[in-house]
Amino acid sequence: MTETLLDNVSLNFDAQAQWVLNVSLSLVMFGIALEISVQDFKTLFQTPKAIFTGLLSQFVLLPFVTFLLILCIEPVGSLALGMIMVAACPGGNVSNFISHIAGGNTALSVSLTAAATLLAVVMTPLNLQFWGGLYGPTQNILKEVALSPWQMVGLVSLLLGLPLVLGIWLNHIKPALAKKMGKVLKTVSLIFFILLVFLALYNNRAVFYDYIMYVFWIVVLHNVLAFLTGFSFAKLMGLSEKNVRSITIETGIQNSGLGLLLIFSFFDGLGGMALLAAFWGIWHLVSGLLLAAFWGYKPIKTEKLT
Repeated sequence: MTETLLDNVSLNFDAQAQWVLNVSLSLVMFGIALEISVQDFKTLFQTPKAIFTGLLSQFVLLPFVTFLLILCIEPVGSLALGMIMVAACPGGNVSNFISHIAGGNTALSVSLTAAATLLAVVMTPLNLQFWGGLYGPTQNILKEVALSPWQMVGLVSLLLGLPLVLGIWLNHIKPALAKKMGKVLKTVSLIFFILLVFLALYNNRAVFYDYIMYVFWIVVLHNVLAFLTGFSFAKLMGLSEKNVRSITIETGIQNSGLGLLLIFSFFDGLGGMALLAAFWGIWHLVSGLLLAAFWGYKPIKTEKLT
């Protein structure tokens, strides 16, 4: 009964706070893009197999595995749509850092972040609409909000696409300036964004306390499956250990901050969706760092990257 009420709960997040969150996420993306060069995109053509594997893992396999998990555990509609939203987002902002300390291929991780961010402009709304339309409770929510995929494409373009392009452009014409700005802006904006998310949770702590135990186990299980999806598919494709580690992390570290913004923008902070995306944003940092620490103690023998 209590769990069912999640579909009717909305988190309180006013328009001004939402605007600040939008700007901070764009600054995070701009800060990351300042450290991405045109050369990084050339890597896409030098290692097409690894790039293809990573993108397919994020935008096709993870949403599919998420849908299978939903069919198995049958969560209420808002939680299920939150799971689909998280799975539909590109890799998270800290995936490059975690990939680095895990001994993965940082260059591949950066290239995947850039490529996935651009693809997310289309793939995030598409995956949300497609998979959400296949499960009865989520299908009903999508009908109620009359979601326009094109509106979501526009917002994702502004939040991710534009800052990415501007950051890469500045790096191309003023690499020294971009490097200096990137070191400061990426860290400061990310910390600010995380603080805003925690502030949103604190202002809605009563809802968080009431329902967190329903959300906790779903997020942990979903996140473990995300890591396993990336790891298994990269292994199946015969990639090197360094590339396997990066693709595992890129698949398991999702940009839940983007998901949270889309939830506030298009679903009025729908309780189950917002709680799941917010808790994922906290948990994937814990799980990602634990995985990185484990792999960090297991050095990789010299190998050819595939």
